[in-house]
Amino acid sequence: MTSGPRLVVVGDPAGRRVAFFQDALRAAGLSEARAVSWPEVLRGGARFAVGETVRLDSPGEDPEADRLLRGVDDPARVEGTGRWYGRFTTAVADLARSVAEAGAVLVDDPAELAVLFDKRLSHGRLRAAGVPVPESPTSGPDAPVVRGWADVRALTAGAGLRRVFVKLAHGSSASGVLAVETNGAGRFQATTSVERGAGGRLFNSLRVRRYTGEREVAAIVDALAPDGLHVERWLPKATQDGRAADLRVVVVDGRATHAVLRTSRSPMTNLHLGGARGDLDAARAAIAAAGGRWADALVVCERAAAVFPGTRCVGVDLLPATGWRRFAVGEVNAFGDLLPGLTGLPGSGAEGLDTYAAQVAAQFRSGRGADPAHGSPRTTGTTPATGTATGTGTGTTPATATATATGTANTTSTTSTVTGTSTT
Repeated sequence: MTSGPRLVVVGDPAGRRVAFFQDALRAAGLSEARAVSWPEVLRGGARFAVGETVRLDSPGEDPEADRLLRGVDDPARVEGTGRWYGRFTTAVADLARSVAEAGAVLVDDPAELAVLFDKRLSHGRLRAAGVPVPESPTSGPDAPVVRGWADVRALTAGAGLRRVFVKLAHGSSASGVLAVETNGAGRFQATTSVERGAGGRLFNSLRVRRYTGEREVAAIVDALAPDGLHVERWLPKATQDGRAADLRVVVVDGRATHAVLRTSRSPMTNLHLGGARGDLDAARAAIAAAGGRWADALVVCERAAAVFPGTRCVGVDLLPATGWRRFAVGEVNAFGDLLPGLTGLPGSGAEGLDTYAAQVAAQFRSGRGADPAHGSPRTTGTTPATGTATGTGTGTTPATATATATGTANTTSTTSTVTGTSTT
């Protein structure tokens, strides 16, 4: 094993992400990275040395880091993401200064992390760059602030939106996400993993539930609003075997290297909420049968990643429209590479490599250490659609026929810990 570059990884030293990265280094014949915990960074105790290359990974698997960032004692609680964002971005900015003062190198741009962890800012950047995204009344830095349900109602009515996602601006892993729909006659329902507890407290749950009374939906939105909310059109998605489908595509140094198809019977395809990995080959065949090109779908992801040139690896959530012919970008995730056991796409240059090994290979190709040159995205003969995706129809996710139902959702379920990171 060669000594190679002097690497530092900031993350959860006992977590899966750091373990996968260390495995990738060993497989490449490189020395393990020195691991620094997020609590050490948040308490101001992290130190760096000249010549070190510093990689940032998610703090999401570290309960102590979550407590320090969100300020809540119960990790299953939904609230606190606004505080998480403020403390995280401040800590990253301070860390970047410490790294520079020590003569070390930070792999990714901390300013881009601040945008990537704000869905409103990220959406605005993507839209301005011509990347297809769902229509949103809260896109960009100058968008109106959502203070509660009354604002959601007014903004969606003004934009003519009957089906929307209401998301925590700084949330992840579908925490605090509501898929809201109305029948146009004043009746609303929301599908979500949020569970209402005693005293109006909100908890992440492993069970997706449906709230069918506007009062309940409004109470949840009002409780989430202080942490910041983003609203966007709920696009009808393509299906596979009767289940709504989307993709997580990992882009490393400008190239789409890995992809996984996710399917679900609910609007949220996250695996911890009952989603499942679908058949990627069948999806590619469906795209071809619709007259599309798989390569063009990957180009959309690479264009989204190019909006954040200072971030070497992102996970792009790609939303295929009904019929598999058109695509929009749902989100771009800074720590969207946790896809255990998934190897690279044919022709990507990452064949046989998992997402971490692909990043190591890209960063240290040709033995140059922290290679600042990002790769070049693919080109195709077809230019993908640009601008805002509006979407039509009702799609195949939750049926609107039940929008007239009333009553409350059953809220007995197992709660889950979902913290500041992106998972599938």
